[in-house]
Amino acid sequence: MSDSPRKQPGSAARLVIRAGLIHDPANRPDPFVGDIWIENGRIVEPPDTPEDFVRVEASGLVVMPGGVDLHSHVAGPKVNAGRRIGPHLARRRPAAVPTIHATGGLYAALGYTTVFDAAIATGAAAIAHMELDELPILDKGIYLLAADDAAVLDALAQGDDATTQRLLRAAIAGGRGWAVKVANPGGASFWKHGRRGDHHDLDTPLPDHPITPRLILQRLAANVAAIQLPHRLHVHTANLGLPGNWRTMLETMRAFDGLPAHLAHVQFHSYSGGDLDEDTFGSGVEPLVEWFNAHPSLTLDVGQILFGETVAMTGDAAAAEHLAHATGMPWMSHDLHLEGGCGVLPIAYRQKSLVHAWQWAIGLEWFLTADDPWRVVLSTDHPNGAHFTAYPALMRLLGDEPFRREALARIHPAVRSRSPLGRIGREYSLQELCIITRAAPARIAGLPQKGHLGVGADADICLYRPDPDLSRMFSLPARVFKAGLLVAEDGELRAVPSGSTLSAAVTESFTADVR
Repeated sequence: MSDSPRKQPGSAARLVIRAGLIHDPANRPDPFVGDIWIENGRIVEPPDTPEDFVRVEASGLVVMPGGVDLHSHVAGPKVNAGRRIGPHLARRRPAAVPTIHATGGLYAALGYTTVFDAAIATGAAAIAHMELDELPILDKGIYLLAADDAAVLDALAQGDDATTQRLLRAAIAGGRGWAVKVANPGGASFWKHGRRGDHHDLDTPLPDHPITPRLILQRLAANVAAIQLPHRLHVHTANLGLPGNWRTMLETMRAFDGLPAHLAHVQFHSYSGGDLDEDTFGSGVEPLVEWFNAHPSLTLDVGQILFGETVAMTGDAAAAEHLAHATGMPWMSHDLHLEGGCGVLPIAYRQKSLVHAWQWAIGLEWFLTADDPWRVVLSTDHPNGAHFTAYPALMRLLGDEPFRREALARIHPAVRSRSPLGRIGREYSLQELCIITRAAPARIAGLPQKGHLGVGADADICLYRPDPDLSRMFSLPARVFKAGLLVAEDGELRAVPSGSTLSAAVTESFTADVR
């Protein structure tokens, strides 16, 4: 691989990436060998004067758009609590919750160029943006927990769509948000009235409002659609992590009845059984994925767990308290003054743990039985299921069936014998891996300039060396370009631009704003 001696590609305004094997599923169904022309940070048509463009030879390399992480936790009070609560993880490299500066570099070195923090309280948005301003390289945005705000909940309870829409617009505008997130609809009300960790179904009225969680979901989804946010309502439903919660997830999906919604970290909502007994606890994925496959208005990210130590953090403080009591681990909650709160605690996932092994298998079952990769997003709910630097290992589990079978043989024997995972031979192709890490999350997030390599797209581009070991291949891109600037090469940072903040300008008609 060589470049024109006239100018290094890190500083060139005009580049051509030559003769790479291009994976661009948003524009072409199959990979093809071709050139990508870049000018002023965007992909352009082949020029009349190609000699003015610096050549980057990509022959023999796989070329993909920059990765888009639709659901992560990288900023704000909960993340800073995570950095403090796990001192026993301090020697881990990379840190379980890296600094904001390290976060940008680590993502970029993997080939990711865009990230969204999926749970920021509206009153903490200004603090989160102060931190995100220091996040290098990546374009970034936040989802606001607007449904926790008392005024929004009052308007939803009254069925007052005009007021609900006005409040949501104000929250997005004031907090420079990209989307509305709901975490455990109505859960803060149950929690404040002593309902900690026990099940409540979607049709139980809130203790302090004449509304049910089902109506909160339906009215929120309809009003988010009405104000034309770029990303549909982002949903973390009730009963996170509890045995038997597959029923709640199924009722959640049914509640939308054609309304667009994105289901977050579905792995944590797909458990059968009424307790943690070896004979009853297990996978509830089969009826859920059957419904999901048949209802195209829904999209999801998986929230895969991978074995090892990490930190759990969630906008569902009630679930965090329940998990802390179940594990005996210390925990913290932030933003309680904002009605909901974000719970944080350390956690270690073990291969021989019945529950952890089921969680691992359930996430993979979701990936491998959902029919349409365009509606599925790769995630670990960083850092809840695993660190984002584990994404290449997850990609190998999806794309290498013998490797997955070897991993299955190491987990708890009850899960090995009862999980359908051992009977699933599906392997993701490189094109499908490109979809779930780039093209689909960009499309679902509402980012028409991301996730593809067509004319007009942001020149966020990754060059990978083909390797049968997909984990090795995706762990170390040969080169990563952000808006046409070389930012990483073989794991080393070459430039540290600031990146842009993505915020939705909500008026009577939606326009996206990049600041």
